[in-house]
Amino acid sequence: MALLAERLSSIKPSPTIAINTLSQELKAQGRDVIGLAAGEPDFDTPQNIKDAAARAMAEGKTKYVAPAGIPELREAICDKLKADNNLDYTPAQVHVGCGGKQTIYNALFATLDKGDEVIVAAPYWVSYTDITLLCGGVPVVVNTTQKTGFKITPEALEAAITPKTKWLMMNSPCNPSGAAYTADELKALGEVLLRHPHVWIMPDDMYEKIVYDDFAFTTIAEVAPELYDRTLTLNGMSKAYCMTGWRVGYAAGPAELIKAMNMIASQSTTSTSTISQWAAVEALRGPQAFIAAHNKVFKERRDLVVSMLNQANGIDCATPEGAFYVYPSAAGMLGKKTPDGQVLNTDEDVAKYLLGSEGVAVVHGEAFGLSPHFRISYATATDLLDEACTRIQRACSALG
Repeated sequence: MALLAERLSSIKPSPTIAINTLSQELKAQGRDVIGLAAGEPDFDTPQNIKDAAARAMAEGKTKYVAPAGIPELREAICDKLKADNNLDYTPAQVHVGCGGKQTIYNALFATLDKGDEVIVAAPYWVSYTDITLLCGGVPVVVNTTQKTGFKITPEALEAAITPKTKWLMMNSPCNPSGAAYTADELKALGEVLLRHPHVWIMPDDMYEKIVYDDFAFTTIAEVAPELYDRTLTLNGMSKAYCMTGWRVGYAAGPAELIKAMNMIASQSTTSTSTISQWAAVEALRGPQAFIAAHNKVFKERRDLVVSMLNQANGIDCATPEGAFYVYPSAAGMLGKKTPDGQVLNTDEDVAKYLLGSEGVAVVHGEAFGLSPHFRISYATATDLLDEACTRIQRACSALG
């Protein structure tokens, strides 16, 4: 009898985590590696948030709490959703999880029966499809293109919906492309969804506060309120609040679904760290000015990376609306030979070449479901980004 469950054969370890781990291991071995794979801000967690965690410990707020999350945090989330997104929720409609991954897992585990379909637009965050598979669902991948801004169109969405469709998962701004949907684009998708009342919508708004060039963020339940009753809005503290390691994600939606997600948590993690939850309360209720300051730096880095990559032979890089990633096309590099005679046939070959020849760690596009591209995270020091892009230009120029 086999030890491991058959379901594991359909998934793989997170490619982004694997590449980031590899680059760290190479650095530890003394290699000169610039890691551009990690999807986390290089800024430290703001001091007031850390102070709130210290106070929670000093005050003995270190005991078990309900799976839904502490009341104070769920109330703060409701206030945030009202103020930022014009969405009305009660604390009973909010679930706090151990980061975005577990929150998504709880939602899909609570709702998917074997064979239920989940529509995901490629390029997608690497975990969407594997979590769907773990929960018995079938990912239905809809390819986008750089020409359409890496966004799913109403026509493509309509064509992907079947009687088995259970969820549409959306990520705006998107990891890995940085693409963000306008209010009009969301309304157009909403019109399609209104014709299919059996389809639920899961917008992942984790990067909502990291947008540029006066882009106005909106979420689908805000612009298409008719979909409110079948929308589960996801968000978390990791990105805008520089709290990746604190592990706090959340979801707001119908009370029946939230109750089911809480039940699943009660038999798995119980809850995320109580101390992290108190820190999250301070993050949502405390000063917010640092977000704009961080975004100013991110925008400068975005503009630097886009400009330098577009000067590299064989690379075409679009300018993203948000998040802290670029997703350039490597199509112009394919078919070319490296100095040692290797032919670059795939974007994975390109990523290996950049790491091996110049010590630049990027994530190949196949990991996100759309080739031939690669992802760069510009959430790192500006001087390192400048050096990394110089190395990429040099690597491209060396191809024959």
